[in-house]
Amino acid sequence: QEQLVESGGGLVQAGGSLRLSCAASIRTFSSYSMDWFRQAPGKEREFVARISWIGGSTFYADSVKGRFTISRDNAKNTVYLEMNTLKPEDTAVYYCAASTKPYPSRSGDYNYWGQGTQVTVSS
Repeated sequence: QEQLVESGGGLVQAGGSLRLSCAASIRTFSSYSMDWFRQAPGKEREFVARISWIGGSTFYADSVKGRFTISRDNAKNTVYLEMNTLKPEDTAVYYCAASTKPYPSRSGDYNYWGQGTQVTVSS
């Protein structure tokens, strides 16, 4: 079964760090752009970070730039999100998503979504 499975979420104090992982059971993983999204209670889902399959280009939301780092290991079919200097406003369910488009822009552009992992940052 082709799927994405996130892990690594948890409870951390403000200023702390977490590393999220997204394990992909999909063929030709290296041909997918991988994104991280998050959704806080009562808020819409928002884009966090992307690593494109074209040259491994990375992109970040302004709110996480300089604190979060996205990376991928194609040999392990896994994408990571290293989160540092966490803030209470980073609290959300974090989702990974895969797209065959190099720069997906709409929900319909994604081929796969994970179930999410909860990140809670206490003040």
